[in-house]
Amino acid sequence: MGREYRAKVFQSGNSAALRLPKALGMKIGSEVILREDDAGDVVLSRIPEGQPKIDLTGIAGAMPGLAPLSREDRLFKDSPRDWSALAIPDRKDKP
Repeated sequence: MGREYRAKVFQSGNSAALRLPKALGMKIGSEVILREDDAGDVVLSRIPEGQPKIDLTGIAGAMPGLAPLSREDRLFKDSPRDWSALAIPDRKDKP
């Protein structure tokens, strides 16, 4: 087992954030994998730099019969459903 560090979770915007100690040598923008094990512990693993990412450019548009929609095909008619049941009634008993 390697060295152990202590860190504190803090609020950053609407997210919980964790400041990693400089001694870990993590570069800004590097990626990690977070995993929760069966005991509920969180395990952080580095993703090696230069690891190839999945490139989907070779299969883009390769599906037969699948073509981009025209502008007219992207327009939808109004729904004939009655949405009045979802309306919020006026409440005059509360200010």
